[in-house]
Order: sequence, then structure tokens, then C-alpha cells
Amino acid sequence: MSHTIAAQVATPNGEKYVLQLCKHWSHKLETKVEGSTGTVTFPTAVATMAADGEGIAIAITGEDRDNVEQLTDVVARHIDRFAFREAPLAYDWQWQDTAA
Repeated sequence: MSHTIAAQVATPNGEKYVLQLCKHWSHKLETKVEGSTGTVTFPTAVATMAADGEGIAIAITGEDRDNVEQLTDVVARHIDRFAFREAPLAYDWQWQDTAA
């Protein structure tokens, strides 16, 4: 079973933060940017961030629920670091478990 946890984060600067975060992580992890959507492949999960004018939709998916949950803090801390003028942003993480 794969586990997905997702959050919608309100910020008018979402696209900027997604691009900065993908560039930051591209030195150590596989990243992909298409328009205002960024994907970061961690060793245990994949984080997808899609920005629009109102915020960032974040989804983290992996096989191990504990690892996925730990990445919520990693992703949030890094976004807040780039969003220092408006941080801390509000993250309301919700589980969306699906069958394998």
C-alpha cells in the first residue's frame, strides 16, 4: 500500500517557493520542474508541489507511512525557510491512503 499525505498551503508566492525548493534540492536529489509544478524524489518518497495564485498543493507519497510523515516536517521547514517574510505558513496535512 502506498501512503499519501497532502496539504494546501496558502501563499501568493507559491510558484516562487516551489522553484526555489526544487533548485535547492536538485544538488542532492532528483527534481523535476514543469511550469509551476515541482517534483522531488527522496530515497523513501516523492513530494509533488503544484502552485497557483492562491498557494501550493503538496502531496508526499511513499510505501512507509512513518517515512512519509517525517517528510512533512522536512518539506514544511524548507518552504518556510524560503517564505521567511510570511512564515510560518499553515500546513493542514491529511492522509489519503490508496491501494498499491
